[in-house]
Amino acid sequence: MKSIEVKGSLREEVGTKSTNKARKEDMIPCALYGQGRNINFQVHELAVKDLVYTANAYIVELVIDGTTYKAAMQEIQFHPVTDKILHIDFFEIAEDKPVIMRIPVRFEGVPVGVLKGGKLVKRKRYLKVRALVKDLPDTITLDISNLAIGKTIKISEVVRENIEMLDAGEDVIVMVKTARGAKAEEEEGEGEEAEAATE
Repeated sequence: MKSIEVKGSLREEVGTKSTNKARKEDMIPCALYGQGRNINFQVHELAVKDLVYTANAYIVELVIDGTTYKAAMQEIQFHPVTDKILHIDFFEIAEDKPVIMRIPVRFEGVPVGVLKGGKLVKRKRYLKVRALVKDLPDTITLDISNLAIGKTIKISEVVRENIEMLDAGEDVIVMVKTARGAKAEEEEGEGEEAEAATE
């Protein structure tokens, strides 16, 4: 999996006053957990722009006052009105221990159902997985070219070596719904299945 470097500095104080001061200076309070550590630090909001505002998944090389930690971004809090980042939690990872991450889904091909007038519906653009760092892919690619009207691809149908899928097996990732103009023979018997999958 690709990695991205983020530089930060240790926070000497962690109270509300210190937190508000940091945010006024465009600094984001952060915490690093795991491996027996709990480190409070801060990063400039520009330092995480390419990590947060992207469709890609990354392993994070956190450089805090010169010391590097390998981590995964676990939780991010946004201001409800301004959408500014308020806080980020990172989890320190080890090469020999599984990590949980959200991996982007990439769809390949044009479904036969779409060519016959159906409508492609993408339900999930990320899949939650558990795997060792060395086994984490940059993306999970799904070939949807054989997807007919009324057909779906579910989590249970996605199998990758050394990767555990954590979303519910019945969750639909992508489907082709019946749409106006679809061929009559495709609509019969399969249209109901497509509608049921949307409920």
